[in-house]
Amino acid sequence: MSSLSLHTTATPFPAGPAGPAPAHDACAVTPEGAAWLASAEAYPRSALALWRSEPTAPAVLPCGTAFDVVSVPAVFGRRMLDRLWAEGPGSGPVAAHRGRVLLFTTPGTAQRLPSLLEWEEWGRAVPSVLCHGTGDAVTVPPLATCADAGAGAPGAPRGDRLGSRWLVAPGTRHPWLPGPEVVLWACVRAARAAASSAVPISIFPGGDQDAKVYDVSRRR
Repeated sequence: MSSLSLHTTATPFPAGPAGPAPAHDACAVTPEGAAWLASAEAYPRSALALWRSEPTAPAVLPCGTAFDVVSVPAVFGRRMLDRLWAEGPGSGPVAAHRGRVLLFTTPGTAQRLPSLLEWEEWGRAVPSVLCHGTGDAVTVPPLATCADAGAGAPGAPRGDRLGSRWLVAPGTRHPWLPGPEVVLWACVRAARAAASSAVPISIFPGGDQDAKVYDVSRRR
């Protein structure tokens, strides 16, 4: 059974962002990134006003217009991110929420990815993929930076207590987002890594879970 994942050296990735992104803390949502998140709402200005009044609170946003979301278990999601950044085109915004990694993807990914995984010979090795598209909603982390979020510390953002934080935060009004083929590629690579145990998980180096983990200026 042929699939794009079986020919990784020849896999054509869609173009990433044009030119390097501005350097910023990978976990910090910029005003432009907040505007992009708010664009998923029917009333973006109201959403932005609410976030400005309560920046440490997570939000619930609808999928299917500005983005879809692919949710995977945390360890598997970290393996996917390692492959995307080490060998692929990078990623779009990525969040962690209650033991899962949420990858923001192009609208339509949630509808197409399950069928791609069904036909992929490694698809059965991919654990518990949840695809959120039109008609679904997801909880996104607060706008506060990960440096401000000390788990259990007085005044810590409520999103952190929910296990909700940005791993790669939105930084522009038009972030590059992976499509279903790229997500499939990352799923297969992560499944192979899990099977061989040859690829270390390095998203949180040195045990510092609040460290900057990805240089978004290096996106392809």
